[in-house]
Amino acid sequence: MNFQIWGLSGTLVTEHERQLNFAEERLRHWLNEFDGTCNRFRDDSEISRVNARAGETVAISATLELALDAALLAREATDGLCDPSVLPALLALGYDVDYDELKRRGDTLLATPVEGMGANAFTLDRSNHTVTLAPRCQLDLGASAKALAADLIADDVAPTGGVVVEIGGDVAVRGRGPDGLWAIGLSDSLELNGKEPRVAINDGGIATSSTTTRTWRAGGQLVNHIIDPRTGSFAVGPYSTATVSASSCVLANAFATASLLWGEDAGYHVAQAGWSARFVRHDGGLEYVGGWPVDEVLA
Repeated sequence: MNFQIWGLSGTLVTEHERQLNFAEERLRHWLNEFDGTCNRFRDDSEISRVNARAGETVAISATLELALDAALLAREATDGLCDPSVLPALLALGYDVDYDELKRRGDTLLATPVEGMGANAFTLDRSNHTVTLAPRCQLDLGASAKALAADLIADDVAPTGGVVVEIGGDVAVRGRGPDGLWAIGLSDSLELNGKEPRVAINDGGIATSSTTTRTWRAGGQLVNHIIDPRTGSFAVGPYSTATVSASSCVLANAFATASLLWGEDAGYHVAQAGWSARFVRHDGGLEYVGGWPVDEVLA
């Protein structure tokens, strides 16, 4: 089945037809959970309420705790390049409304870049199920939460058979496909046309990050949503797109995002972590890392 969420397209596919009703129920459950918990564009979401109480200790739901844990994992795995405290930097670029509305604005104002707060951003107390944001800290959990949702849906469905969950280019895969391995299409955009190269996988996650899919004009220049927490500005590295295969969708998403900020060192970091990747340069040149199948399965 195909679906839409957060301005993104998604896909849910199961090995057996008998799984589909249960899979759709778990999909609806987790998407509703994360929309109410992590959607920063909703004033009534839990993350909006937490952001509004920076400096205070706030009780949080089990879902937000899962999302914060995923954000911490992504930050640690990428040496801080996947930093959930970059919301002020996104706001400085004008990204204060959902993307569709942002695109309709035309050129937005460009404020002074705001660096991420790193390990000082917040403290998560798992024993008491609370979080304390540093003063003036604001969190954006969108990227890691989207990947986590795909992982959780796939984990719930996996005991009934193979499943693939894709949300906006983040893919969680568990078990066998109808004919064995799953064939996952790769695209440099958010849309597939059926002619993309494909790779085969039966477990783990694949995620694609790109500096070309969510762009807008701010201060007279073209900017993107990939934020470098070291500078507070947008990604300007040698790669336009990075696709990473890892043990989970959360880790794949984290390394795909960080690869656009590591620049020429991206391949080293991905390989050292034990993952594989496909990088697309701005001129269209392809590079492969860590055992990625160079002879990709073609549609």
